[in-house]
Amino acid sequence: MSDPSEGGESTLTVLLAGGVNLAIAVMKLVAGIVTGSGAMLSEAAHSVADTITEVLLLTALKRSERPADRRHPFGYGKERYFWSLLAAVSIFASGAVFALYEGFATVFGTGGEQTKPIVGYLVLALAFVLESVSWTQAVRQVKRDAAAEQRSFFGYLRLIDDPAPKTVLFEDSAALVGLLLAFAGIGLHQITGSDVWDGIASILIGVLLAGVAYLLGSTNRGLLVGRQADPQLVRGVRDHLSAAPEIEALVDLQTMLMGTDNVLVCTRVDFDDALGAADVEHACVRLAEELSELFPDVSEVFIEPVPRTDPKLRAAVLARYGAPPAQRPRSQ
Repeated sequence: MSDPSEGGESTLTVLLAGGVNLAIAVMKLVAGIVTGSGAMLSEAAHSVADTITEVLLLTALKRSERPADRRHPFGYGKERYFWSLLAAVSIFASGAVFALYEGFATVFGTGGEQTKPIVGYLVLALAFVLESVSWTQAVRQVKRDAAAEQRSFFGYLRLIDDPAPKTVLFEDSAALVGLLLAFAGIGLHQITGSDVWDGIASILIGVLLAGVAYLLGSTNRGLLVGRQADPQLVRGVRDHLSAAPEIEALVDLQTMLMGTDNVLVCTRVDFDDALGAADVEHACVRLAEELSELFPDVSEVFIEPVPRTDPKLRAAVLARYGAPPAQRPRSQ
């Protein structure tokens, strides 16, 4: 269900992550220049990519809140998915590509001498503490929202319709792992005297970022294309319509996420043949109001009266779902 405070908490999560990443990016860049560590420079690029990501997520949050108008009668909710998709591209283009380039250049290049590794260790330790603060906020929001919907942590992440906290959680998790990889690269370089370890750490950071970018891109692609609403909500809508006294059969039910906490419901039902046109009209209005009250995420409801025996409609439902929805016996 929607929560009035959810948008504000998403904004807090993104702002906190953005401020932390900007500060860390500067520290890592300075440390990378001082130490000559390719892994540290890769981590600097990682933090720059994360900072750009937060800017894109803030844009997504603000633009998706605009009300519906003539050009966009269903609102601007999907703007959040578009800008979040760009954020995933940013993670790959700004972080993964640079890290992979730096890593391969270090492994197959002429190499360089490591200087003042203690600076790198200190910066990585401080960055780990700061990233942990941002990561904790993202985990806290996801846990709270998952508990509100009575879902497991990972089950909620799989079905979440707000990409902001998921993006921050994934990128902060990647950042913490990346810091450990950079620490290992600098340490092994110092112990062995070979910068190959530093390069390997950079490559691993690049692969890590590419994987996160792919996961986030795949999530937002599905939301942009038009994903079905939460299965719990779909079952609730189906059960409520099936129980309506005016409806003899629920022929088809389609839902689509139009944005965060914004669900479109389109349904075809077989009304009792004894009802008049006015009765059907009043029933449609009443049922739409009831669905919006029972399920706050439902913002638009379209109910189409159809005969359950129409062969083309039955074929379309079979093609989409594999079996027609359960029907009640027609009253005698």
